[in-house]
Amino acid sequence: MTEVLRITFVGGPTALLEIAGKRLLTDPTFSPAGTFESAPGRPLTKTEDPALTAPDIGTVDAVLLSHDQHADNLDPAGRAFVGQTLLTLTTISGARRLGGTAQGLPPWATLRLGSLEVTSVPALHGPPGAERTTGEVTGFVLGGPNLPTVYVSGDNASLEVVQQISRRVRTVDVAVLFAGAARTSLFDGASLTLTSEEAAGATRILGARHVVPLHTRGWKHFSEGPDRVRKAFANAGLTDRLHLLEPGETWSLGAREGRSGGAQ
Repeated sequence: MTEVLRITFVGGPTALLEIAGKRLLTDPTFSPAGTFESAPGRPLTKTEDPALTAPDIGTVDAVLLSHDQHADNLDPAGRAFVGQTLLTLTTISGARRLGGTAQGLPPWATLRLGSLEVTSVPALHGPPGAERTTGEVTGFVLGGPNLPTVYVSGDNASLEVVQQISRRVRTVDVAVLFAGAARTSLFDGASLTLTSEEAAGATRILGARHVVPLHTRGWKHFSEGPDRVRKAFANAGLTDRLHLLEPGETWSLGAREGRSGGAQ
């Protein structure tokens, strides 16, 4: 069966997406396990090495960077990778900070990479009002004629945001959801990404036929791991849609399984 999408899990929030002849990498985190500061006095602890290194990944057509502010989404080796990449799509403020080939996209802006359409979509990194503290974050929708529609959530913790996206985008074929219920001292420990139950809820809202969770392992502040995700999807009757990948593992979608569509 012809593959129309391949997703290879690297670790944390990092995955290689291959679609429409393009290679796209989400939030690069290639540094070894260790402690990294997002800001002075705000360390984050990485507990796993990446399954693949930057040289293993090689050249990509674009990085899909949800945000640059936090080390668990862009660690030092990931930042070096971005500096050598031809194109990084991210937030407006992130592109200003990164410079180089980073390009900022406002919500609902669409950029074409050959036949592939990449649309930036909203994300909220914590409870309502969190953007004043956690900063600007973006997600992405990939699609185009005769291509599956793929939603990459980025660090979004809001089902209201997912509902907004669902109203604007055709039914999603594949949802790449940043889950793991990340928690720090901010907002009294409120979740900064989707909980496992919210990831199942997002799947229903989007009508997603396939779900690949990221951001569930590899960092100490991810409070809900793959087992919790698996349980939540089982409780919601959604196990058949769930594809939990081990680091280094690849999942592919065949042409017969993908619907034609794209972002609207």
